[in-house]
Amino acid sequence: MQKKVKVKIVELAKKHNISIRELSRIADVRHAALSELSNGKRENINFAHIERIAEALNISDIREIIDFVE
Repeated sequence: MQKKVKVKIVELAKKHNISIRELSRIADVRHAALSELSNGKRENINFAHIERIAEALNISDIREIIDFVE
């Protein structure tokens, strides 16, 4: 079975007790982009977005943001 990359937007928002819209604002990433990532509707991941999310939420381990799923 092929592995896929999952961006854990919903989990991050819940963990940090914020909405996806708030994460969008503090990370300076379009809400639509975060929504598409969280729903698995985006084929490409912009690493600048991952960096901004990490910076906004003070994350130092990328595994908190992305994961592999079967």
